[in-house]
Amino acid sequence: MSTPSTTPNWDNHSRAQANLQWRKQSAIMGQKVTDAIIAAARVAQGMQVLDIACGSGEPAISIATLLNGSGSVIGVDLSQGALGIATERARQRQLTNIKFQSADAHQLPFPDNSFDRVTCRLGVMFFNDLPRALREMHRVMKPGGKVVLLAWGPMNQPYFETTIGTVLRTVPGADMPESAKGMFAFGVPRSLAQKLIDAGFTTVEEKFSKEPWVWPGIPKDLWEYFQELAVPFAPLLKSIPPELRHEVDAAVLEAISRYYDGHEIKFTATVNITSGMK
Repeated sequence: MSTPSTTPNWDNHSRAQANLQWRKQSAIMGQKVTDAIIAAARVAQGMQVLDIACGSGEPAISIATLLNGSGSVIGVDLSQGALGIATERARQRQLTNIKFQSADAHQLPFPDNSFDRVTCRLGVMFFNDLPRALREMHRVMKPGGKVVLLAWGPMNQPYFETTIGTVLRTVPGADMPESAKGMFAFGVPRSLAQKLIDAGFTTVEEKFSKEPWVWPGIPKDLWEYFQELAVPFAPLLKSIPPELRHEVDAAVLEAISRYYDGHEIKFTATVNITSGMK
């Protein structure tokens, strides 16, 4: 992803610190979504896998674990902070078949026909030039290889309705930032599938899946996490008038609490899983 001034800043210090603070809870919350993209990828022993926009390491680390020392996984991202966390997580797990490096999805630094699988979990929505990025994925895949992309479905789902939806309803005149609107672009059926077809992929399949999205903790912590990590929504969150801040926080926590059972917050996540072959 290139980074013009209109692009959310994914590589800032506060976000890196939040990643460290909340990484255990975040990993638990995203586990079922990670499992879903891995299942769709059908990874087998000995495969070469590229995970694009890997962030702090998933699904790259889970794929490397599944390969059990065989094959190789490369995770790429533009956020140096996230890559550092991913590298440390892989080291702690003593994984020897994975590495992480900085790379732009629009200009991948790999030869043609290098990978059996290309994955991207919750990153494809943010590429500035999606057709170019998809052509790059197609180029670096081996003939017969498979790409699997997982994107957010529509905004109308618990995680977003209780948080950003509550903000929009509570603050007069509030509007969704341009940086956030693209997050839900592939909530429209066949929208991502057509992009893959246009980029030259065949046997394109699309599935909307509802997965558990469970936060192991209290509503206050989830709201804090959301505000620190949800970069595309930052302009809206920063625009909340000080005199409305308490009202907004109270409304969000009330909305989240409807899904809280005293131990964890039981959301679901509706995602678009679209795959294609070369």
